Amino acid sequence: MKKIYLTIFSLSFALVGIAGNENFPVGARSASMGNASVSLIDLWSVQHNQGSLGFLRNASAGVYYENRYSLKELSLKGGAVVLPIKGGTFGLCISNFGYSQYNESKYSLSFGKTLSEKLSIGVAMDYLSTKIGEGYGSKGVIAAEVGILAKPMKGLTIGAHIFNPTKTKLADYNNERVPTIIRLGANYRFSDKVLVAVETEKDLSLQPIFKAGIEYKAVREFYLRAGIGSNPTLSSFGFGLNFKSVKIDISGSYHQVLGFYPQFGLMYTFDKKEESPPKIL
Repeated sequence: MKKIYLTIFSLSFALVGIAGNENFPVGARSASMGNASVSLIDLWSVQHNQGSLGFLRNASAGVYYENRYSLKELSLKGGAVVLPIKGGTFGLCISNFGYSQYNESKYSLSFGKTLSEKLSIGVAMDYLSTKIGEGYGSKGVIAAEVGILAKPMKGLTIGAHIFNPTKTKLADYNNERVPTIIRLGANYRFSDKVLVAVETEKDLSLQPIFKAGIEYKAVREFYLRAGIGSNPTLSSFGFGLNFKSVKIDISGSYHQVLGFYPQFGLMYTFDKKEESPPKIL
């Protein structure tokens, strides 16, 4: 059965030519919360919403791995680094999806800056590469991202993000273009222990997706998370472990048709400042 899925997957891309370049979500924390991540502030903001970067205060680096449906050919791998400076925060993110006969890679350089204590904006420039085997070739294009994050009232954070607002063309065949994806979401911190996030995502050529997730800090070092998503129906769960400068996130998602797949994330924070409990701004 797995071989059948893989064959169908490869053929579907081959039949449409050089296609793809989805903006795959990365990060096990967000995965466990249904990928309702546009309003979250963490290392993986370099992928989810560069507007969040302005609120990061520590340099950090991390890696991510996702094994979709127990097929290594459909694995998603990622790595990220963020570096705060006096005027803002730089971010670098690299991700790769697929295998030798079909893969998509993204190389992204981003920058975020706070405009006030309650508002931050960010941008990213991406190099997107798609490669298809069996003589179909490869293609690389440049795309952009824009994001904003606001904290308008106590406990509430709102995020918005646009991937590829310029509708970059990927191939002349069938006027193939990189997807343009708009995301809008918010999270509310009910207390130092409970965070709830919701989000709507709209690819201009597809039906909208609704996502929701919750994070509960059981103890200082241990977090429990769960989430849901639509189109297709998806449920997720996971946990996080914080050991001073090291964070480990493990999660799993269940697709209504294709089944279960796990995610793993590891992050290291350099010269971490002593943290107090999260403030409800």
